[in-house]
Amino acid sequence: MDYNSGKVLTESHADDRLDPASLTKMMASYVIGQAIKAGKITNDDMVTVGKDAWATGNPILQGSSLMFLKPGDRIPVSELNKGIIIQSGNDASIALADYVAGSQDSFVSLMNNYVQALGLKNTHFKTVHGLDSDGQYSTARDMALIGQALIRDVPQEYALHKEKEFTFNRIRQHNRNRLLWSTNLQVDGIKTGHTEGAGNNLVASAVDGDQRLISVVLGASTDAIRFRESEKLLTWGFRFYETVTPIKADKPFSTQRVWFGDKKEVNLGVASDASVTLPKGQMKNLKASFTLSQPQLTAPLKKNQVVGNIDFQLDGKTIEQRPLVVMEEVKEGGFFGRIWDFVMMKMTGWFGKWFA
Repeated sequence: MDYNSGKVLTESHADDRLDPASLTKMMASYVIGQAIKAGKITNDDMVTVGKDAWATGNPILQGSSLMFLKPGDRIPVSELNKGIIIQSGNDASIALADYVAGSQDSFVSLMNNYVQALGLKNTHFKTVHGLDSDGQYSTARDMALIGQALIRDVPQEYALHKEKEFTFNRIRQHNRNRLLWSTNLQVDGIKTGHTEGAGNNLVASAVDGDQRLISVVLGASTDAIRFRESEKLLTWGFRFYETVTPIKADKPFSTQRVWFGDKKEVNLGVASDASVTLPKGQMKNLKASFTLSQPQLTAPLKKNQVVGNIDFQLDGKTIEQRPLVVMEEVKEGGFFGRIWDFVMMKMTGWFGKWFA
């Protein structure tokens, strides 16, 4: 999937529900990043580790990826966050979930609230860490969308995903995402996952100039296959596709007449940059046009109000659409101005029909 345009370049079984394993920590990381961004917690907050995050006393955690926490440890949020992202520490996931939400169950509720907010159709979390649990599932498509949201909405949190190692309590552990060491691709995330039930999973993201791609491989039979297939997907995407941004959010695409308003014209454009992914070399053939939802624009109009569609065409076929929005508010005009516009609008309609 191209990060900027959201276009899926290739897919296979993209909506099959599978066990996400530690890819679950991508959503945990998103929740933590949002909590830091909102000022609900800070990186310097000290967290007291509870018994539920102690592998020796919690059979579920034994033999899994750990930061090796002990009950009563006082550890900064920043360290636990790195333990989750870099070391895939299941104990760190529990400790920070307890701190952010008060309990694991409450944190899982936050995760599933964000599932709804992001419009994910086939994802449901039951744990904060991703160890096998009945009723926990996601898909390749949804995981790509979680990756996109992580990069877009909490960039400081996402930046941790490129760190290659982390040492805690004199135990140094490497990031399990071996693509971070790739000499062929500029990979800066995102997450590996593995359990007996899930197989081998990897969500990866790489950049090439202004283009960023996200790849997802779920259920690979071996560790080597998930990395090899992810590398192939990303390399193929960069080789054959490019992403352009022909319409920026701060630049008008069209100026249109407004009736009954406190101004006669309004700029129309896009609420966020309109990026389009094309086969390489096709930029010169890209065309854009728009259609309005109504024959005329009438005040009042709110900023970012959708009033039509922008169509992007390649060889006469529509390949993408974006909402056409009002770029600035238009309030209702004064009484006499509205009367004048009413008369002019009627005359335009009459003469338009007469000369048609």
